[in-house]
Amino acid sequence: MQQCFVKIRKSVLIIKYCSKFSNMRLDFVKINVCVQVDKQQQSKDSVYFRDGVRRIDFILSYIDDKDGEKKQVCHPPSYSLVSPECVCEVSAQNTPQIIYYIILKMPILSGSRNTLYWTRSRDANCESERYSLYKYWARFSSFYKEQPLNLIRKYYGEKIGIYFAWLGFYTEMLSYAAVVGLLCFIYGVATFDENVWSKEICNDTIGGQIVMCPLCDKKCGYWKLSTTCSSSWQSYLFDNTATVFFAIFMGIWVTLFLEFWKRRQARLEYEWDLVDFEEEQQQLQLRPEYETKCTHRRLNRVTQSPADKAGRFILCWATVVLWISLIIACIIGVIAYRLAVFAAFASIMKDSPTNKLDVVGTLITPQFATSVTASCINFVIIMILNFLYEHVAIKITDMEVPKTHVEYENKLTVKMFLFQFVNYYSSCFYVAFFKGKFVGYPGDYAYMFGKWRNEECEPGGCLIELTTQLVIVMVGKQVWGNIQEALVPWLRNWWVSRSARNHPESLYSRWEQDHDLQTFSQLGLFYEYLEMVIQFGFITLFVASFPLAPLLALMNNILEVRVDAWKFTTQFRRPVAAKAHSIGAWDEILNMIAVFSVVTNAFIVSFTSDMIPRLVYKYAYHLGSESTMEGYINNSLSIFNISEIPVENRPEEGENPDWFYSSNITTCRYRDYRYPPGHEKQYTHTMQFWHILAAKLAFIIIMEHVVFVVKFFVAWLIPDVPSDVKARTKREHYLIQEYLHDYELEKLKIQLSQNGPNIEPCTCPATAATSVKLEVFSDCLS
Repeated sequence: MQQCFVKIRKSVLIIKYCSKFSNMRLDFVKINVCVQVDKQQQSKDSVYFRDGVRRIDFILSYIDDKDGEKKQVCHPPSYSLVSPECVCEVSAQNTPQIIYYIILKMPILSGSRNTLYWTRSRDANCESERYSLYKYWARFSSFYKEQPLNLIRKYYGEKIGIYFAWLGFYTEMLSYAAVVGLLCFIYGVATFDENVWSKEICNDTIGGQIVMCPLCDKKCGYWKLSTTCSSSWQSYLFDNTATVFFAIFMGIWVTLFLEFWKRRQARLEYEWDLVDFEEEQQQLQLRPEYETKCTHRRLNRVTQSPADKAGRFILCWATVVLWISLIIACIIGVIAYRLAVFAAFASIMKDSPTNKLDVVGTLITPQFATSVTASCINFVIIMILNFLYEHVAIKITDMEVPKTHVEYENKLTVKMFLFQFVNYYSSCFYVAFFKGKFVGYPGDYAYMFGKWRNEECEPGGCLIELTTQLVIVMVGKQVWGNIQEALVPWLRNWWVSRSARNHPESLYSRWEQDHDLQTFSQLGLFYEYLEMVIQFGFITLFVASFPLAPLLALMNNILEVRVDAWKFTTQFRRPVAAKAHSIGAWDEILNMIAVFSVVTNAFIVSFTSDMIPRLVYKYAYHLGSESTMEGYINNSLSIFNISEIPVENRPEEGENPDWFYSSNITTCRYRDYRYPPGHEKQYTHTMQFWHILAAKLAFIIIMEHVVFVVKFFVAWLIPDVPSDVKARTKREHYLIQEYLHDYELEKLKIQLSQNGPNIEPCTCPATAATSVKLEVFSDCLS
């Protein structure tokens, strides 16, 4: 038998060798008297000692290396059911928070206990909290039920409890945005027949007679506008007058969500006794890694405090900039892919058999094929870079050696979110704000690297492509995230326990099975927040292009709540409880996204959507006395003389369709507002172009000011703390002050009564000064 002694103040903790597994040691067992248990009927999975009275609440374990010289960190069983024959009976007066903090300074970590999560407690007086959570919270059939937040907080602690409170509140608020977004989509479907410009595109006498200029050099031929009939109808579903309303609504929704969450958070702080919780208490706790690595300190000459090393700071952020540059380089590579393969798709698909299919033939176009394949490639690159950067971010944050856990999490949060922001949203920003904006015109096209011609938007606009990009990246991330969160831990647990599953319980007890569960790392909750915040960015930054995004997020989050609950309850060891009165740095990040989303949606409506050009045409350039959209397509397309197209830009032999050679076609059309050939200002922008540009800028200014004014008014109107919570807090503070005052007064009276006979009388000279009457006002409640 081996023994180990750990000195903890005045109490001594004895650790005996465990005979079941040669590499397992039990370090600490907290004793809590609950009920009398018959030790004769006690099972191997009992949470009591052999006497059947003392209950095992807390277990610490570690694993020795083979050489016996070093200790390898091993997280203990979170739902530990300790076999009585394997545990020494010890008594310790210290609480698990104290023990955890002391052991944390050593290469040993802690865990906790519980019962079987699928079995109800035999004794009615001892509630099985894990069983209750599993049955009423972690099962997918309970998706419509409210979360038991108080039980979650009691079992996992306030930090995890407030995460699930935020996730549940976010999901609840998403339901309102999802309903409004669905109504906007239904409006697009209901007004489908009012889409005059799409009818003109699909009309054989209008769109069927308009010959469009080639979309790429050499490999692209002339084409008719009617070939974009299907994409034009699809674009209308998301690009209609309801788009403007929904963009404004989401700007206000974000404010309501953040303000109501502050109120919900304040109520939780009061109910969970966190009003006076100070993060400074956590900030005073130094990280063991800091104390281990920071052996040599250089004092600041002014403050006489340890000076930060600027070299490490510069090196860390240089690494972040390098990886962000790598993302941008990958995005440029995807753009180059789009430009290169579009010509290939255009050449290959002009005689493709899919063109003859009844349903999908009109949908499979070179533009669609390029957009879908580029989006899929971009998603794969995002996942690879995300996986690599997670390790890099942790390494460079460790290299900075933050002093406290709070400082460590804040530094990592900034690095990870900055990278994720660029990684996930850069492709959407390209499609929304750059594609089709710097194209030029036939005879004077703009080229990327002088080789590939910049992409053009379809006559229906780039909004439908932004929608495609958003759906692929957002849905792909959600599906991959659920697989990674649920399937991967289950497979790992299955693999780890494969050799012991066939053993009887006498050799492989329940607490040992729970010890083999996955460890919930210190940054586990960080990744949960990060996933939801990235989703929050998708449904706010680009929601004007896809009103159904909140609905997709809602369906994902309903599943996410139960997946996380199932994962916490069955697949991970129970983490050590920690306090937190808010969601921390994520609150500021959400506010930043909320403000930025107003700007992005305003620009999407103005420059990505065709809403503003249509309105300008309808009310200023329409034909006839009535404000209609008839003639809009012909008005929005400029004319170019085919004979003036440079030779290097003309289609090669065999690339043009047969109908082009059978008729005398001298001009082609392109998407812009320029004067026609023969005009004194030919190929320069018309006055309508400047009117549209002015209208776009005016819309951005008006929308931003309207939304921001409403946001600030709503934020001012809704107090962060509910009035009843504020009143109760004041009442409690008042009662505490009153109690302390009475206590000190009674204490003073006792001292005066004890020392009264020995005190000489004090005679004070009379003064002519008038007495001053003091009045004390209190706003405390009765």
